[in-house]
Amino acid sequence: MSEAIQFLVPDAAIMARRREIVDDLKELVPPNRLIHEPVELVPFETDGFIAYRRRPLAVALPETTAQVAAILKYCHKYGIPVVPRGAGTSLSGGAIPQEDAVVLGLSAMSRILDVDYANRTATVQAGVTNLNISEAVSADGFFYAPDPSSQLACTIGGNIGMNSGGAHCLKYGVTTNNLLGVKLVLVDGTIIDLGGKALDAEGYDLLGLVCGSEGQLGVVTEATVRLIAKPEGARPVLFGFDSAEAAGSCVADVIGAGIVPVAIEFMDKPAIEICEAFAHAGYPLDVEALLIVEVEGSEAEMEAMLASICDIARRHDVKTVRESQSALESALIWKGRKSAFGATGRIADYICMDGTVPLSQLAYVLKKTSEITDRYGLRVANVFHAGDGNMHPLILYNINDPEDAARAEAAGNEILKLCVDAGGCLTGEHGVGIEKRDLMLHQYAQVDLDQQMAIRAAFDPNWTLNPSKVFPLEGRSPLGSAA
Repeated sequence: MSEAIQFLVPDAAIMARRREIVDDLKELVPPNRLIHEPVELVPFETDGFIAYRRRPLAVALPETTAQVAAILKYCHKYGIPVVPRGAGTSLSGGAIPQEDAVVLGLSAMSRILDVDYANRTATVQAGVTNLNISEAVSADGFFYAPDPSSQLACTIGGNIGMNSGGAHCLKYGVTTNNLLGVKLVLVDGTIIDLGGKALDAEGYDLLGLVCGSEGQLGVVTEATVRLIAKPEGARPVLFGFDSAEAAGSCVADVIGAGIVPVAIEFMDKPAIEICEAFAHAGYPLDVEALLIVEVEGSEAEMEAMLASICDIARRHDVKTVRESQSALESALIWKGRKSAFGATGRIADYICMDGTVPLSQLAYVLKKTSEITDRYGLRVANVFHAGDGNMHPLILYNINDPEDAARAEAAGNEILKLCVDAGGCLTGEHGVGIEKRDLMLHQYAQVDLDQQMAIRAAFDPNWTLNPSKVFPLEGRSPLGSAA
């Protein structure tokens, strides 16, 4: 499997200058912020997409925007590829380096620079973790809405790169809906500011281009994000069904009725069992599918919304309805859901897919997903953001068995194509990275990709920022050879 996805051939001339490059980088960051010994580079060989790995030339961990700019200016001068990296939680291989690249890690830039309640904004460095923002403003009654399952570890810079979402994206949107401005360092070291504290900015929406660009247009070092006032109350409710199709149809009917809970999360039976064994959240084990529906507002608002949702659930023969009765119970319910990926990793290796489908196609795609994995002789656990159709099938396999790994990757590719064919897209929040790069032509015509690549080349003409990612190696400009 390690050869299934191709990488660009490392530049031999750059590799030959490795010692000189390392010595030069030592002048640009503090001594303890440059990693170059082979054994110390091992943790940076891969990210959350662990099936692939490449050892980088060096890893720089700058502490300031000025240091980031100096590194990019130097690498641009000598044509050295640069791979931006946050916490390394990418599940699409977005932070996997290559042998002639310098990894630019932003983890040391972890300060909250400003909290402005009057404008309901926070300005933070790119290495601040997602959860840290909410924790910093919680006592004053505010929170930051996007909440990926990895929010304890993932950073705002990485969230911006992949346009991350989370359970609460149904009501509050994903990163792009909560991002107001960034400080961006371009490939040649130029520092620019996009957006700010205002709700809109003049000129072209370059901020919209940067959010979700996977570190290929520049390196974000600071971000200004929207803060939201905490609701009066919130309550998760568990709905159990006898089939995944019934649960999927219930989700479509809830949204179709104009009801927008703060979250609707889905688990099938394998995922329920895995998460319950880990978190002991009280999930029902006698159902085939589970929905976690959270509503918020005043008591009257929550009661009215839940009554409507329960009416719809009964039309789909709901088997179990259980409301959280305490803050502890609510925390356990969400602990189980947010621990799904880690809990699954306790029992098997897995590939976590990330396709998005129209809500009307949820039941169909769930059924076809099971058929695909059955055909490959694999198990699958489905856990995903059902409210916006962002599916996360976890395909279980043995990473030490090359044939099993190849089957898992092939099954994953079929599932992603299924999502596109059903009217959806290849990614909802994990990005394209290397995982979906060669599937881009299944979603886009070449003319569409050419337009996207032209925009990318306007920012990075030599394609040195996060190379090997997003666009198929063949047909890109400039052409690169593959290994």
